[in-house]
Amino acid sequence: MSNKRVYRRRKRRRMSKKGRYAAIVGIAALVLFAMLLTVFGIRRQKEEQRQKAKTYPDIRFDVRFLDPNPYSRPQLALKKVHAIVVHYTANPGVDAVANRNYFNNLPKANEKKQKKTYASSHFVIGLDGTIVQCIPLEEMAYASNDRNSDTVSIECCHKKENGKFTAQTQASLIQLCTYLCIKFDLTEENLIRHYDVTGKVCPKYFVEHPEAWETFKKDVGMELKKYQN
Repeated sequence: MSNKRVYRRRKRRRMSKKGRYAAIVGIAALVLFAMLLTVFGIRRQKEEQRQKAKTYPDIRFDVRFLDPNPYSRPQLALKKVHAIVVHYTANPGVDAVANRNYFNNLPKANEKKQKKTYASSHFVIGLDGTIVQCIPLEEMAYASNDRNSDTVSIECCHKKENGKFTAQTQASLIQLCTYLCIKFDLTEENLIRHYDVTGKVCPKYFVEHPEAWETFKKDVGMELKKYQN
């Protein structure tokens, strides 16, 4: 047998081995991919079942989403929620819908401003306890500075300069925080004030009366115990 024939035969054998090896690797990769899909599918199914099994407070939102715009509803994804930030509106006597409309009208208000205003909140709680939702919970709001990307924000209306909430506002705030803690697997320890983010005196009454803030957190904790599975 000539050297050329021997070389060609050996070459075919090597090519055949490489082909079989590539096929084995390809099959193994497909099997691994299928296994990963199965594992992630099972995990997702379990998470969906866990979410469905949760019980929530009987709470209703007046849904009035802001119009998409760069100043108050940029439609940036809120991928993970690590805390809930409580604010006060700092405009005594003004109710929830008026505050919501202020956020919505920022594009027009900013037309004549050199320094633009960026502001919004996921929720605004009115003087009568009405909860107005301004931003979907899948999106960021412009409320909490460096914590916009991982928090849900709640603005609370108040009657007086001292920033103390009405009984109705306080009751709705407790229920809303309870709902959000359940939804995002948080506890009362994940409730923070705007003050805790920036040092701003907001919400004023809870900053100037820290004992009232601690009582509020305990009230949310007591509510959460009612819904633990």
